Amino acid sequence: MKMKLVDHVVRSFRVAKVFRENTDKINSIDFSPTGETLISCSEDDQIVIYDCEKGTQARTVNSKKYGVDLIHFTHAKNTAIHSSTKVDDTIRYLSLHDNKYIRYFPGHTKKVVSLCLSPVEDTFLSGSMDKTLRLWDLRSPNCQGLMHLTGRPVAAYDPEGLIFAAGVNSECIKLYDLRSFDKGPFVTFKLTQEKECDWTGLKFSRDGKTILISTNGSIIRLIDAFHGTPLQTFTGHLNNKGIPIEASFSPDSQFIFSGSTDGRVHVWNADTGYKVCVLNADHPGPVQCVQFNPKYMMLASACTNMAFWLPAMEDT
Repeated sequence: MKMKLVDHVVRSFRVAKVFRENTDKINSIDFSPTGETLISCSEDDQIVIYDCEKGTQARTVNSKKYGVDLIHFTHAKNTAIHSSTKVDDTIRYLSLHDNKYIRYFPGHTKKVVSLCLSPVEDTFLSGSMDKTLRLWDLRSPNCQGLMHLTGRPVAAYDPEGLIFAAGVNSECIKLYDLRSFDKGPFVTFKLTQEKECDWTGLKFSRDGKTILISTNGSIIRLIDAFHGTPLQTFTGHLNNKGIPIEASFSPDSQFIFSGSTDGRVHVWNADTGYKVCVLNADHPGPVQCVQFNPKYMMLASACTNMAFWLPAMEDT
């Protein structure tokens, strides 16, 4: 039976499983493209891999020396990239299978605040508080491209992996063609600069039509990916701690999910901007990470604990 994601199904989501492996807050999560596994990293320097089909914790890998943030699966099985929280600001490419580093990507001189992998090839983008955006190839430790910006960057690839968006200074989004990014952006969208908060994340919807902007305040924005027109502003969730709370699309681009410092998950309709529901997870701390599984009808949210959500079947 294939369920369609509609309002009443979203409202029926319940926590099916809670994992309490971490002793500090989970700062980043990522589903594998197949949706079969989920990886998380925490401020306690642990990387935890979950089996989404079985609903079990598969493995734990420690990164005590360098710390770990912004973790992402790469396209190769059992490998991930992550930023560091200790020693330096090098990005690291890790074999999860034997807990060995495959490659280091040095260059940033301040904290890496944005990291995203191409959906189609072995390249990735990193943005840092050093006001640079770097383009990398997993096969080489040398930076393939470097952009100097005027402020804190956030970056994202479009679903086809042909262009990328760079958000700069919480006020403009520049779109670059990957094949000729050195020529500069082909379009720049100027938005009203955020007064109370900074942009902390960008995501394209899977249909490529919209861009979601997350912040470290209690506001989320949705803009048109072709014209930069503001479409929606999502509010009502709490962020009184100034943390980068993640907002995510459902795979069909119809719903927006966000964490909140009150331990709940807020859901809006992307087209209308209306709040669909607030899901209560009994999260004891702020929910910083929320993502919907790309292949299965499943949601993950994380504070110090990791919660897996499934729809209640009787509500169909």
